[in-house]
Amino acid sequence: MSMLKGVSPLLSPELLAVLAEMGHGDEIAIVDGNYPAHSSGPPVIRADGLGTPELVEAVLELMPLDTFSDANVWYMDNGEAEKPEIWKAFDAVLAGSGEDARVEAIDRFAYYERAREAYAIVATSETRLYACIILKKGVIFPV
Repeated sequence: MSMLKGVSPLLSPELLAVLAEMGHGDEIAIVDGNYPAHSSGPPVIRADGLGTPELVEAVLELMPLDTFSDANVWYMDNGEAEKPEIWKAFDAVLAGSGEDARVEAIDRFAYYERAREAYAIVATSETRLYACIILKKGVIFPV
């Protein structure tokens, strides 16, 4: 937990460092408790005890989404007509973030492939199924 003014205590020092290191176009996967994070390849940051939506909300307070690409957010799709309930929570977080979120749903295996190329994977304790999301970092413009 970070003890800084204006920074969510949900963001660990390790996660803060990764967010600062990431450059434009780098992606971060925030995954549920069932996801095989440690065997995927990228560095893993543990976020035990946290759910995916609240962690996404905290990340988006500090990290802009890429506005130079068609999609900048990916949800793991369940391949069924009825989509995962967690998507409603993701949609609400994205809508409240002030970011220009461009969401694309990708099937589980495409998600695994994309996450293997991520800068890092954040493993939460989220128990809802298909609660996996990828965010593409954007540019911080000069003020």
